[in-house]
Amino acid sequence: MLSLMSVFLILEYFLLFSAAHSRCFWRIKQNENKVGDVEDDCFFYIYTRQGPLLNDPFHGNPDIQLTTRNIHLILPLLFAIKQINRNIYILPNISLTFKVNCVKKEDLKVISMFSNRDATIPNYNCKHGRRLLTVLTGPRWFSSVVLGPLLHIFAIPQLYYGPFHPLLSDREHYPYLYQMSPKDTFLALAMMALVVHFSWNWVGLVISDDELGIQFFSKLRGEMHKHRVCLAFVNMIIENIQLYQKRAEKYYNQIVMSSAKVIIIYGDPDTLTVHFRLWHHLGIKRLWITTSQWDGNTSKGDSFHGIFIFSHRHSEIPGFKSFIQTVQPSNYSKDTSIARSWWMYFNCSLPSHSKTLKNCSTKILIEWLSKHQFEVSMSEPSYNLYNAVYAVAYALHEMLIQHTEHWQKNIGKALEFYSWKMTPFLENNKFINPSGYQFNINQRGKLDTEYDILYAMNFLPALGLNAKIGKFSKHFLHGQQLYITEDMIDWTMDIRQTLPSVCSMPCSVGFQKSLQKGKAVCCFDCTPCPENEVSNMTDMDQCVKCPNDQYANIKQSHCLKKFVTFLAYEDPLGMALASLALCFSALTAVILSIFLKHQDNPIVKANNRLLSYILLISLIFCFLCSLLFIGHPHVATCILQQTTFAVVFTVAVSAILAKTITVVMAFKITDPRKKIRQMLVTRAPNYIIPICTMIQLILCGTWLGTSPPFVDADPHFEHGHIIIVCNKGSVIAFYCVLGYLGLLALGSFTVAFLARNLPDRFNEAKFLTFSMLVFCSVWITFLPVYHSTKGKAMVVVEIFSILTSSAGLLVCIFFPKCFTILLRPMVNFTQKFSGTHSKIKYIH
Repeated sequence: MLSLMSVFLILEYFLLFSAAHSRCFWRIKQNENKVGDVEDDCFFYIYTRQGPLLNDPFHGNPDIQLTTRNIHLILPLLFAIKQINRNIYILPNISLTFKVNCVKKEDLKVISMFSNRDATIPNYNCKHGRRLLTVLTGPRWFSSVVLGPLLHIFAIPQLYYGPFHPLLSDREHYPYLYQMSPKDTFLALAMMALVVHFSWNWVGLVISDDELGIQFFSKLRGEMHKHRVCLAFVNMIIENIQLYQKRAEKYYNQIVMSSAKVIIIYGDPDTLTVHFRLWHHLGIKRLWITTSQWDGNTSKGDSFHGIFIFSHRHSEIPGFKSFIQTVQPSNYSKDTSIARSWWMYFNCSLPSHSKTLKNCSTKILIEWLSKHQFEVSMSEPSYNLYNAVYAVAYALHEMLIQHTEHWQKNIGKALEFYSWKMTPFLENNKFINPSGYQFNINQRGKLDTEYDILYAMNFLPALGLNAKIGKFSKHFLHGQQLYITEDMIDWTMDIRQTLPSVCSMPCSVGFQKSLQKGKAVCCFDCTPCPENEVSNMTDMDQCVKCPNDQYANIKQSHCLKKFVTFLAYEDPLGMALASLALCFSALTAVILSIFLKHQDNPIVKANNRLLSYILLISLIFCFLCSLLFIGHPHVATCILQQTTFAVVFTVAVSAILAKTITVVMAFKITDPRKKIRQMLVTRAPNYIIPICTMIQLILCGTWLGTSPPFVDADPHFEHGHIIIVCNKGSVIAFYCVLGYLGLLALGSFTVAFLARNLPDRFNEAKFLTFSMLVFCSVWITFLPVYHSTKGKAMVVVEIFSILTSSAGLLVCIFFPKCFTILLRPMVNFTQKFSGTHSKIKYIH
């Protein structure tokens, strides 16, 4: 097959020598273009000619009809060659020319390249004395694939100015092919940055089912996982028309039925263009994100919610706009293709004695440019094509410099070289184009680190406009790589009012995400935060627990500082309890003063006067010790609370026990046994108090030595408050102290109960029995109530028990005696007590 192709090429080569070049303008045959056919695959053959070239670098094919897109490619190429030919520092005394051939994809066959009479043979064409330097192909990759094997035969470099395609980077099959566009390494990252910027997390994806689409899908999926963005669907479009017809309805339903409002489309335009136009025609309202290779298909963005276009960033070429505005066919007399276009579209006249078009209407030109949406700025393929021409020029220039000696020996001879000799200079070619951009043709030196973000819109009816709204740069830190001009967004689109592309609406403050079973992480329900947890931002995965010194507000949107609280004197309850303690202690002091004043009264003298004094004094301290439980707790007050309470109540209860034992022993004096009498005479009951108190002090010392009470904060009992209380430390020690005190009380109650019926007017056993009954009832009730309360209520229960039990002892024991002393002072007790007075006078 290869030998047959070579024979055909050689035959074609000889036929061109005898071919006459027709320049008859009226002989141009009109191609019968089918509706919808677009000739947008153009090959540009770059030639070199020795010496200057005046206004004739262009040689078109007279049998083609140029379209607006083709003209948009030809003009930047023409502009670049004009700049190079006029630049005395690049290729001096050498001029560049080019020939264009644009064909439809379905007509792009290997043999069609050589079927025209004015076709160019690779490597050399001696008809015009020109040497073929290189071939520029694009903007579709298919044209490069077709020409690649043929150009490989003759070692002619091929520069592809379309978007990067991984198939063309295979150096084994395409060793002389160079891609001008950088690889889309960071495109997925850039698109995700835009999606995250608008808080979208539910997007669709449409890709071509080829290596290009699969590679992009792999990178995009990795970026989506990093940013918690989910795919609603993935449409992998195949090129096979028969299979597409079977799946077309499925593709359409996936888009229409999905709740995703944003769709990313990437891949081979030849495969996806038909589907994109169909969805456009069906009026699918979605926001599309794509690349600049779809520039021609996004001219009417108003039929969608909008179209974002990512384009490789390039600088504006100085002088290009003015070049387009001033271009005239009269400047290119031999350009039959441009002349025919001007003659057809702009009402130019053709004098009979001249080959140059004249009287071309500038007004009609402007109207035609607007009608066909012809942009005066360079598109990305045009910019790549512009740089490709400069890459060829700089590579040839470098090659000529390194072979200066060879050219000096052949001065005056025709320029002779082979295209393949320029290959190493193209591979390592670095240059700065007229816009100041440093270009590197080596793919390993190219970095697609910057993108311009465009938004397709209809500026006027039937006039599309791509407005730049932002940019992406990989050079910046994470989170600052995307820059969006908010003013441009407000001017170009109403994106803020479009429906958000989310699977579930973001959770508001005070709520957290609850993933839906069997669905993607972007699909969730919103549940309220648990108690004392908050979410102060929308769309939070989990609520955050408030610190112990803070609490959640009602909306659970933020934490508030807790109020530190305790039973203070300023509180009504604290004030009431403190007042009761002071009143009872004052009342006890008054009773003590009465007893001291009437110390010779028989009632005071009965049942050991000293024990009554000790009991009254201990009761005063019992009332006053309750004040230690009120106010801000400190370590000292916490220790004093328990030890003071334990000791003074031990003294009080042991005094009652001593008084009860004294009553019993007094009525046993008549017993002939002398031991009881001796105990009464030696005042043995008085030793009960220090002995019992010493035991309690030992228990308290053990308590303080092992695990003493300390200040504790309870942040959980009362919402919004931190309650400062005294922690008992060792609970076992506390109950040992309390149990010992209860044992004394039980002993006193038992003895008093046994002595309650002893016959004596001064017998206070009944009063002691009733007082101990009240005392025990209070503290037995205290235990369950104390355990069922916390915080300030627990302190109040403890104070109330202290005051109640102390008041019970005071009232039951001493009020009857005070009543008798103060209100019945003249009662003659001696008559009733004459029989036993002599026996007990020693105990007064």
